[in-house]
Amino acid sequence: MLGSYALLGSVVPRDAFAAAKLREAGAIFIGKTNLSEWAGARSLQLPRGFSGRGGQTLCPYYPNADPCASSSGSGAATAIGLAAGSLGSETRASIVSPSSRNNIVGIKPTVGLVSRSGVVPYSSHQDTLGPMCRSVTDAALLLNFIAGPDPRDEATLHQPGIVPDYMKALNKNSLKGARLGVPRSFIRNIKAIEETFNSSLDILQALGAEIVDHADFPNAEELLTSKAEKLVMAVDFKVDIRKYISELVEVPTGVKTLADLIEFNKTHADLELPAPFYTDQTRFMDAEPAQVDDAYFAALAQDFDLGRTRGIDATLAKFNLDAIILPTDASTSYCDANATYDIQHLVPLGFQPDDVEILPATPSPLHSQAPGIPFGIAFMGTAYSEFKLISYAYAFEQATHVRLQRRAYDDAIPRTQLTDVM
Repeated sequence: MLGSYALLGSVVPRDAFAAAKLREAGAIFIGKTNLSEWAGARSLQLPRGFSGRGGQTLCPYYPNADPCASSSGSGAATAIGLAAGSLGSETRASIVSPSSRNNIVGIKPTVGLVSRSGVVPYSSHQDTLGPMCRSVTDAALLLNFIAGPDPRDEATLHQPGIVPDYMKALNKNSLKGARLGVPRSFIRNIKAIEETFNSSLDILQALGAEIVDHADFPNAEELLTSKAEKLVMAVDFKVDIRKYISELVEVPTGVKTLADLIEFNKTHADLELPAPFYTDQTRFMDAEPAQVDDAYFAALAQDFDLGRTRGIDATLAKFNLDAIILPTDASTSYCDANATYDIQHLVPLGFQPDDVEILPATPSPLHSQAPGIPFGIAFMGTAYSEFKLISYAYAFEQATHVRLQRRAYDDAIPRTQLTDVM
């Protein structure tokens, strides 16, 4: 579970709600993917895509490339065709980032559209589950099956009405008349990404969209500098992980709390904290003393106000927008500041050029910048606007087919077929 030896051999009480819905629909599960251990909750210093049990996940578009964020295994496996699609979980950027980096489509749904019951938690206020696929069509199909209310997840009981059929959003002409805003203050990427994004604006306009450039969030700087989300996530993880472990049928290692996890990692450092890159668990230790107190509730209220009321919703209203668009790398800057609300649908946008500077020059252990590393474009909106965003993303995807413009590097392309191993 979550790539940690601390929960090795644990027994869950039932399928996760989303898994049960997929089984009911006839899906065949062929494997589990690796991820950033504990969804990145252990440390910000760990290379992304590493877990003690699974090792280091890599992006298949350049050797030793960063697969980007916690659902990295789902991104890499889907990118090279190991499965028709996969599921990712996002607390902040953990669906959109690995989807962008691995040249696939990802949907981060509104918190409350897809049940989290049975999913190992990070933050009950921010966690959401979504599809990661090679096409908008496949992602919409998966979302159809996993969306809906679940009595075991109270957040899903507040969905507004009947969940729509997202397959009906697949309309090539959906961008005609759409007003799309570009919050420039969030775009702080390498030059090639910004140039490709700027070119995409011409494509969107040719498809009938009206681009509102410099549609900046009124509270952009305040949002990016707020520390509220860090406190919310720390408290939520400590509380939510204890509750999750308490509901397991069996936990052979005996861990019960965050303090137990910290001590387990120290005791089993050869498995969980291997040198030189994977020794850190400072985020665990920072969260251990966190408490549900007045400061926590104030931070939670500030998060909602910054990200929802004075963030996305204020920006949509101020500029009369249907959606917000950004390079995915820039949209994750917003996610890192506040992820309590927005939904995102992203599609492939381009690839870092062959003459780009490789960074870091010596991977430690991963390259964050290198020739051919993919990046995406994100369509962002208010709560429960998935149908609209899927339609915009589909129209853009069908007009560009960016994903097909570059293959993974040769050694990353699998040659074994399922029939050879099953």
